Amino acid sequence: MNREKVLYLLIAVLATLCISAIGVAIAERSWLITALSLIGMYAAFAGARKLRSRQASGQ
Repeated sequence: MNREKVLYLLIAVLATLCISAIGVAIAERSWLITALSLIGMYAAFAGARKLRSRQASGQ
């Protein structure tokens, strides 16, 4: 497995954990968990977008 595939896997795992944490936040009625999950999801999707654009440009 090359470096890019490992990074995509880690980003996908982070996004999955953040999405599942939103369910926990709803059950616990916690705004803090919700906020942290949304920040984590944003970071995962922004990282994937940056990695994809960097990979497309050939760097």
